[in-house]
Amino acid sequence: MIRDISKYQRQTILRSFGLDKQHKLSKSKVLIIGCGGLGIPVAQYLNAMGVGVLGLMDQDIIELHNLHRQVLFDEHHVGQRKVTIAAEKLRLQNTQTEIQPIEKFLSPANALEIISGFDVVVDATDNFSARYLVNDSCILLKKPFVYGALHDFEGQVSVFNYNGGPTYRCLFPVMPQTSEIPNCDENGVLGVLPGIIGTLQALEVIKVLTGVGEVLSGKLLVFDGLTYQNRLVQFKLNPVNHSIMGLQESYGSKSCVLIQGISAIDFDGLKGNEQLIDVRSHQEFEKNHLRGAKNLPLPLLEDALGEIDFQQPAYLICQSGKRSVVAYEMIKTRHPRAELYHIEGGMNEMMTL
Repeated sequence: MIRDISKYQRQTILRSFGLDKQHKLSKSKVLIIGCGGLGIPVAQYLNAMGVGVLGLMDQDIIELHNLHRQVLFDEHHVGQRKVTIAAEKLRLQNTQTEIQPIEKFLSPANALEIISGFDVVVDATDNFSARYLVNDSCILLKKPFVYGALHDFEGQVSVFNYNGGPTYRCLFPVMPQTSEIPNCDENGVLGVLPGIIGTLQALEVIKVLTGVGEVLSGKLLVFDGLTYQNRLVQFKLNPVNHSIMGLQESYGSKSCVLIQGISAIDFDGLKGNEQLIDVRSHQEFEKNHLRGAKNLPLPLLEDALGEIDFQQPAYLICQSGKRSVVAYEMIKTRHPRAELYHIEGGMNEMMTL
């Protein structure tokens, strides 16, 4: 029940929207996976427009370099959990929306239980593993999900599994190798672009929930921020992609190397004189690093393997845990007997301890 309909007057007076669409929004539940550059504008607009329940799922902390694109946060929020601060801010924006913070990363163990409680899922993540997991979960639960992605000055938006339509696997059948995955820590992102793509995702959510307009099902919108050229890529349903029977045990990128990880808290509990290899860029390393770490940036690592003592264990760290996995795989192919560990969650997790 909408307590104060006047709050939404400027959209309810639209003849193609009206009170009936507003009431549909008020009864809807949307899960936003990822409270970063894409998830923040999605959450702000859906909250302001009157969606009944918003789930915010993330386990990251706010870092200073997030602020140029995650505009819900301020400098004094650095070091705090994203979902905690986002929930506080969104409740101030609209007291009529129920905000549900979920301080977890999505995994095969929790995906079905969490997603089942929502009508629409918004993929605002930054990695392929999560997208394939979201896709398969939504197929099993018959839920639509709204996709957004960024690369350089380009953004992508689509809607998958809408009314049994094409899925993410219909567009991207095979998960790329870890080494093929672009990393925003290295490639960067222009602050305004996530806001544009996130807003388009919010628009697609509104269309899915209310039935107004034409949903981007079977279509991939490609937006070029430098030229304002938009392309619509058409793709069809492959019925095989609707026939899955369950989730995979793991959604890591395909690799013949078994990755051995160690949690940040377990690494923190070691003696303190371990061989620690930081594979971030020199610039990232100079800003902050762990005591005793040796900086061997990932692009230069192959030529610097002689600087690693393979007679003792080596611990690999990056900002979020993605590049350390790539480094692990590369080292293992050249030194199969090396005792390696990648620090799960990287510096992001170490900074929370």
